[in-house]
Amino acid sequence: MTYEVKASKQVRKFLLSCQKNIADQFYQKAKILAQDPYGKNLDVRILQGQKENRRLRIGKYRFLYTMHKDQILIYFYEADSRGDIY
Repeated sequence: MTYEVKASKQVRKFLLSCQKNIADQFYQKAKILAQDPYGKNLDVRILQGQKENRRLRIGKYRFLYTMHKDQILIYFYEADSRGDIY
């Protein structure tokens, strides 16, 4: 079952402003995540104290997302560098 991937306006704006290789890596990893959201091949961690919220790490950047299992949706809601996102 393939999940649908959506991104907030803030994440889309971040991807337009960051380096092209970071945006390309994000799109590749988001595609992998949609196919297998529980796979061990990506650098994904559950956020502390938040069961459904997770983070995807790409270099020094973090992409926060939530999984809506009932809607089969992965929603990226925030993106920034490591020091600014937490």
